[in-house]
Amino acid sequence: MARKKYNYNFVRKPSEGGKEALYMAGASVFLFLLASVVSFAFRGNGGIFLGAAGLFSFLLSGYGFYVGMKSFKEEQVSHRMSVLGSITSGGMLVAWLALFLIGVR
Repeated sequence: MARKKYNYNFVRKPSEGGKEALYMAGASVFLFLLASVVSFAFRGNGGIFLGAAGLFSFLLSGYGFYVGMKSFKEEQVSHRMSVLGSITSGGMLVAWLALFLIGVR
């Protein structure tokens, strides 16, 4: 008996969880860039508000990764947004964690 080689999906409706994950990833990227510019402008003396924004963005990217992974369980939807949101949120999670660990060292 031959196995199915291809699995086609003709659904055009995007995943709701994927959209949310992509929005959270975009917010995390925006806060990362904003924190970088402000920290550069203040020559590394950003203060507690900049640290709080970084921590919020770290948590936001972690939750975005979680929502993106959870959205793969949705049926009859296109998972393109889920893939983009999960990859971007995961990348930002790693970037924020690396920045934190460099700062601790």
